[in-house]
Amino acid sequence: MNRADRLSAVLDLLAENGQVEVEQIVELLDVSPATARRDLDALAEQQLLTRTRGGAVAHSVAYDLPIRYKNQQNPEAKAAIARAASAMVPRGAVIGLCGGTTATAIADALMSRGDIMEPSHEPSLTVVTNAINIAMQLAMRPQIKTVVTGGVVHARSYELVGAYVDAVLGSITLDLAFVGVNGIDPVLGPTSHDEREAAVNALMASRATHAVLVADSSKIDKRAFAAIGHRRIFSTLITDAAATADQRQRLTDSGYEVVIA
Repeated sequence: MNRADRLSAVLDLLAENGQVEVEQIVELLDVSPATARRDLDALAEQQLLTRTRGGAVAHSVAYDLPIRYKNQQNPEAKAAIARAASAMVPRGAVIGLCGGTTATAIADALMSRGDIMEPSHEPSLTVVTNAINIAMQLAMRPQIKTVVTGGVVHARSYELVGAYVDAVLGSITLDLAFVGVNGIDPVLGPTSHDEREAAVNALMASRATHAVLVADSSKIDKRAFAAIGHRRIFSTLITDAAATADQRQRLTDSGYEVVIA
């Protein structure tokens, strides 16, 4: 394991437990105590943790950020949803991606497509996103034109929110928008834990010819705090095979095209 991988592994341990001991790193990563201490010191210099005698503890803000992405639930379902979403995207399209783990998986799926990654003088795909982690991923791919909405960084989700987002999203059109949710109720529609994220997601969906909800089956029949626009903004839901027949039928009866990944 190289140094970058070790540092990432140490951060994962901190994200899971809030603290880590040198002995844990030695045992789990098969390194010497001296190497473990040097890695902790290096991360402390970057203000990513606080050193303690014999280990380290996480900074509260630093580790509220990656937990959502590093320890995501239902990764296999989200990967399947991402592949289904990617299959909807034709080469040359203009798409919107909100933040969240499922949208991040969609970005990964798009970057693995050979037709999009073929060398070209023109962008093979244009992605508009308010998620800075997705923008950073895509920025390394010259075949993809990446447009960032602007706004204020939401400290717990990597998403840009606020009135500044309106200036960009209000002046563009999208072929497709993929929006993740914290809950999807057949009657009430999609919801989010945060009203600022909900407002951005609704605006992104309204600018798209085809707005698609992406949500693993654990989100079905759940309700969160803030509605994501009017329920009729979205015509399609991509979810996974664990969605029950009853859930699928109620969503279909409410007007959604339900795609099972």
